[in-house]
This record gives sequence, structure tokens and C-alpha cells, in this order.
Amino acid sequence: MWLSSVIVAVLSINPANALFPDCINGPLKNTTVCSTSSKPIDRAAALVRLFTLEEKFNNTGHASPGVPRLGLPPYTWWNEALHGVARSRGVTFASSGNFSYATSFPQPVLMAAAFNDELIRSVAKVIGQEARAWNNANRSGLDFWTPDINPFKDPRWGRGQETPGEDPFHVSSYVRALIAGLEGRADSTYKRVIATCKHFVGYDIEDWEGNERYGFDARISNQDMVEYYIPPFEACARDSNVGAFMCSYNAVNGVPTCADPWLLQTILRDTWGWTDEEQWVVSDCDAVENIFNPHNYTSTPEQAVAVSLNAGTDINCGTFYQRYLPSAYQQGLFNESTLDRALIRGYSSLIRAGYFDPPTEQPYRQLTFADVSTSEAQKLAYEAAVQGIVLLKSNGGLLPLQLDSNTSIALIGPWANATQQMQGNYYGIAPYLHSPLLAAQQHNITVNYAFGVGISGSISESNRSAALKAAGKSSIVIFAGGIDGTVEGEARDRTSIAWPEGQAGMIAELAALGKPMIVLQFGGGQVDSSAIAANFNISALLWGGYPGQDGGTAMFDVLIGKVPPAGRLPVTQYPTSYTDEVPMTDMSLRPSETSPGRTYKWYTGEPVYPFGFGMHYTKFAASIQSKFQPSYNIQDLVDACNVQGQRLTKCPFPTELKVLMLNSGPITSDYSALAFLSGEFGPEPRPQKALIGYQRLSKVPATGQSTANISFTLGELARVDERGDRILYPGNYTISIDVTRLDKASFELVGEESLLEAWVPK
Repeated sequence: MWLSSVIVAVLSINPANALFPDCINGPLKNTTVCSTSSKPIDRAAALVRLFTLEEKFNNTGHASPGVPRLGLPPYTWWNEALHGVARSRGVTFASSGNFSYATSFPQPVLMAAAFNDELIRSVAKVIGQEARAWNNANRSGLDFWTPDINPFKDPRWGRGQETPGEDPFHVSSYVRALIAGLEGRADSTYKRVIATCKHFVGYDIEDWEGNERYGFDARISNQDMVEYYIPPFEACARDSNVGAFMCSYNAVNGVPTCADPWLLQTILRDTWGWTDEEQWVVSDCDAVENIFNPHNYTSTPEQAVAVSLNAGTDINCGTFYQRYLPSAYQQGLFNESTLDRALIRGYSSLIRAGYFDPPTEQPYRQLTFADVSTSEAQKLAYEAAVQGIVLLKSNGGLLPLQLDSNTSIALIGPWANATQQMQGNYYGIAPYLHSPLLAAQQHNITVNYAFGVGISGSISESNRSAALKAAGKSSIVIFAGGIDGTVEGEARDRTSIAWPEGQAGMIAELAALGKPMIVLQFGGGQVDSSAIAANFNISALLWGGYPGQDGGTAMFDVLIGKVPPAGRLPVTQYPTSYTDEVPMTDMSLRPSETSPGRTYKWYTGEPVYPFGFGMHYTKFAASIQSKFQPSYNIQDLVDACNVQGQRLTKCPFPTELKVLMLNSGPITSDYSALAFLSGEFGPEPRPQKALIGYQRLSKVPATGQSTANISFTLGELARVDERGDRILYPGNYTISIDVTRLDKASFELVGEESLLEAWVPK
């Protein structure tokens, strides 16, 4: 009986026709559920008490049918907003007119390249505002399954484009800014929207060489877990108190994450203090089913749903809960109180977002389509793209381009006329898509366009001829290529990180013409640009990721110097040989006999371009103004922190890093000051360096200066031992500015090592 009613309920849901509960005239009007003076968890508990057992089972999936007899409408939990409101099961775009488009920002990996947390906060606020307008029009839910914060450690990972890059400190800082923008002030009565940090944890493989994400078992040491894989999620839970988490497809050390009470209860809730109230965990889609098959972690589907529910997976993206919880309950595999707990967590979060409250009593229910794609949002989408673009090579003074009516450019390649391509994945319908070609055509110059070659495959003779003809009659050659969603994306890892052969051949042939030439590299994952870097006939190389709705304009404005480049690579660009040196399935970070090491911290080879690299059109110098003591006593640092009553890892170091940035060139430009830590302390092997802080300085004047103030904590100075404990060690510490070490300062920590935070191993 339960099974048939569940199927009918799921199939009957239409997200576009979702409604709000009626607390004025509906059946719930005189209940605690509708009492705005009661706590959300008490209101949610009162609601769940009104459900029959069958109704409880029905509402455990991402498509919840509600309870019609109570006036509780259907609700779809599956809403996406990775870099703007995105099409998904719960989000509906109109075919025209109002709600037919939403602001489409760059993919996170490009926005992260700006190294500007205030920019991220502003972008997230716009996304949250537009998402609320969508919800008010009954076109989306209140929760959104963003951000993706698995660190991007392997360049082959197809979903790396969705993340803020490879460094856990950077990703953690990014996510704190993002959650604040999406959800609003933590002390506010109402959340703007409910964000979801995903994918918890150890997820960064899709389908590499037959190793599919649905059944992959990630073998991760305590040391790597604490040092690398966990920090962004800790920032989500412990620092930002985010509304929701998503457990991932993979297992960690033999246990599927959605069935792991150690992850979902011991770490997430008990250790990090992520409370039951207003917070829930959702499975990745069909991940509960995957516990049964292909993980084979349980013998029956009933065991799979029970172990997930008991572990703390509250909502199942899919129908496995709705199908098998009834029979699992009959088998005594879980208690009804555990089912109630899951439902209360979900509905209390909707209450916190104002789902049951009168529109006049809350700030966000007044938002309409007039608040979507505003002029400010459009400017911000452009700003997010232009701030992230990275200049990788600039020789011969070609850039910034000087254009006049006599200038002719050849614009060639599979990204030259890119439109939707610029959005990457998890995107919505943009109000407009300004391609590089369109941007070039807005200037009083001659533009000779040729497609040239596709992302993959060989060059046809007709396309080759057209490209050479366009280049032959132009004074400047610009090739726009790289990779896109046809070779990287969800369920699609790469096996090679070389430039696609056809594009590489065309770039070499165009460069051989001897004309001034620029290469524009797009895509989320990096490709090996060694040949471009070494080719004397190629004057410049820029990376533009997936730049969003105004990406073409942003890239062209950087080329002409309207906005000088100041982005920094948020990932390492490796040589092609890297993919032969370490399998994707190897989750370890440190170098070994079978691995050259991962990320800029541990990679022992020579990167093509390192993490944090980025050139400018002007020349910067740095001077550290801070007066560091020669030595600091570890016990004194810890004692001072104990007096303040803070977590030891969060206690600020007593000396703030002040860096005077000097712009000695003729161009006003932004500059992102990156502070790296290195030194001889803690267990070997030691990282080559680690990012501990950054600040983007806006418009440092030509021949002028600006000061970056970068604070860092004891936790940033700590190392993680093999047990997973964070320890502050004695030794010599050096802080350097920028990848090229523009300036550095050193000090010593003396005394006995001190445990800052103990890990809770299984």
C-alpha cells in the first residue's frame, strides 16, 4: 500500500505549481506550526506529529508530495544555483518574459581566481536574491544545492570547474563568503535561501578508466583528511553554520559517506557543533541506492535505506527512501523517532526561511522579477569575469592592445564565438551571452572570424584554409580555444591534460606566420601550455575559465587594457606527463615512489604555471611593514588564546601581516597579495609552501602604493600529524609574498610543541 501511494505522489508533483502553506485560512492555521513566536524546531516537530506514518514515508525524497489534507503543498528539494539560478528539478524557467532568464555568473573556478572574498559575497547575495524571487513566483524551492567545495586536486576531474580551486585554505575562505551572501546574516530571523555544501567528503572522480563515482572507495589517511579534504566542509559547518550538507557517492575507507555515522554524526554534528535544528543532510542523487548497488555495502535495499537514515542522511535525492523505508520499518531496521528526526530537520529549515509565514512579516517574500538581472547584477557578472581572468604570458609589449581604425584582427578557434559554452555546467538561461567575437566587433576595427577547429578532433581542410586566410589578412592573430563541456564535466573525467591535438596543430601553424599572436585558453581544467609558453612567435596567453554571460566582453576589455589583468591561477597547471605519474584513484597528497605529489604544496615536478601565478600590465614590488619578533614562545601563544576563550586554531597570531604594495609602472591596476608560509617545522615531508592569507587591492595607482592587511591564525601555522591532530611545532617560519617571493619575513617558534586540536578518528 505504501509503495503504490508513494509512486503516485512522486509522479504528481509539478515544481512550477508549488504553493506556500496557508497559515491564515488553511487547516494548519491554529496549530503550533503556524505560530511565528515558536522556535522553528518546535514548529516543525508539531507539523511532523500531524503526519501519518505513510505520509512520513512519502515526504523523505527530493520530490516531497506534501500532505494535502493538512494544506501542506508539494515541495521539491532539488534546486540548483551554482553560479546563478540554474535549471533543475525544482527550478522552472518561463519560455519568455518574466522569469525566462537569470544572471549567469562565471563558473566558481574563475571567480575564485579573483582572490576576492568580498566579490564572492556580493555575487552570492545576488544569486540568493534572484533565487528568492524565483521562489516567490512558485518557480523554485527555498533550498539550493550549492556550493561544490571538494578541493580540485587532480586536473583530470571533470567537475573541478564547479569548485574554487585546489587550495583548502582558499576554498574555505571562499565558502565562508559565499554562504554569508546566499543565506544572509547568521543572526537574522529569516534566511535568504538555504545553501548546501557538497559533496561530503573525498569526492573528486567521475569515470576515470572504469572507476565510477557511484562505487568508488576513496582511501584517505587521517592526515590527508584533516589537512586537505575536510577543511572546506568544516568552514561550512563550524564557521558558517550552513543550512544543509550533501553526502557524496563515494565511500571513504570502506564506508559509503551517506551511510557513515562517523562522518554525519561524530564529525559533522558532534565535533563541529552543527546542530539538529534547521539543518539537514541530503544524499547525492541515487547515492542511497548506490549503497546497495554498486557499493554492495548492504545485502538488501531495506538495509541501505535504514543504514542511511540511521547515519543521518535526512533526505534522499531519488525514490529509494520512499520505496523501501516502509518495508525496512516493518523489519525493525530503524525507529520511527529517527524518521521524525529527519523530517523535522528538513521542515524546520523551511520554517527558518519563512515558508509558513505571512509574506508581510518577512523581508524576502517581497522580491519579484524586477529584482532579477538588475543593472547592478549585470555589472557584477562582468566584474566577476574580468577580475578572474589570468594573464599567463606577455612578451614583446603587445598587450595591452592598442586599437585604431586601421587595426585588423583574426579571431579564430572553437571559443571565438562562444555563447552558452561560456556558462560551463549547472547553468540557467542567461539574459544575454556576449561572445569574444561580439565584443571585438563593438570596436572600430576589422574582425576576420574563422571557426578553425573544434574542441576535439582533426582540422578539416576547408576550416584550415579559412583560418589561414583570416590570419593572412589581419595584423593581429587571436586564437580562442581550450576545453569545454564536451570533454570535462559531471560523469566525464579527462585522460589527457594536453591541448587537444587539432587545436595545438592550428596554434602552431598560425604562430608560424610570424604575426603578433595571442592565445586565449578557456575551460575549467588546465591544459599543458608548455609549447605556447616556449613559442617566441606567441606574444601572450590568457586563461578565462568559463566566464559567464559577459565573458567575451570581459576578455576583450582585459586585452585592450580597459581593465588590467590581476587574476591568479587557483590551480596548478601541470605538464602532460603528470597524468602518467599518478592515478586519479590515489587520494594521497604527499610525494612517494608512486606519486610526484599533488597540488602546489607537494608536487615535486616543475609546473607549467604554478598555483597563484598571474601577470600584470604594470610592475609591482612588495615591502613587508610588520615588525615580527625574532621568536615567539608557543606556550605564551596558546595561553593568550585560552584567555580569549577561542578555539586554539582560530586564535589570531599576535603580529598582523602588513604589506606595502608599490606599483612602479604607468598603469593603475588591481593586485591580489598572496601570503605563503614555508619553513622547517613539523613532520617530514614538509610542504613546499602553504597559502595562509590573501587580499585583493583595488586600483593601486600608477607609480603609487596601497597596503594589504592580512591576519592569520595559529591554525594556519599548525601542521597535521599522522593521527590527524593539528599541532603547533617549534621551528623556523617564513612568510613570503606572491609566487615570486617579492618580499619575505621570518620568525621562530620556540618551546614545546602544542596540540591545538585533536582529531576524532574512527
